[in-house]
Amino acid sequence: MSTLHRIAYVEDEKDIQEVAKMALELVGGFSVAVFSSGQEALEKMAAFAPQLILLDVMMPGLDGPTTLAMLREQEGLTDVPAIFMTAKVQTHEVARYEALGAVDVIAKPFDPMTLAGQLKEIWDNLP
Repeated sequence: MSTLHRIAYVEDEKDIQEVAKMALELVGGFSVAVFSSGQEALEKMAAFAPQLILLDVMMPGLDGPTTLAMLREQEGLTDVPAIFMTAKVQTHEVARYEALGAVDVIAKPFDPMTLAGQLKEIWDNLP
């Protein structure tokens, strides 16, 4: 698999956006496009051509699972691996996210210093 460079991050909370973006860019060296809503992601994500999609689950309007389903219908995004970030990480909830097409789930609150490493590890273990 190729080296991970471009990550699209969909998150409605501004403070979480900033922390994650800084962690991924400064610690991980990634190029990160942040989208503040599912709707914004649907309108702009394809132009960024992400290699990996990181999605908050609970957002107003379009939630993460609905956003992912709609992104899967867009050319260029059908097979992009997606990871959900959420505080809801009980076994049955994680199983639901994986059934929806997520390759993994990262628990919130996350550690900004290890987030980039977690994503690299998930990426390196993709089939």
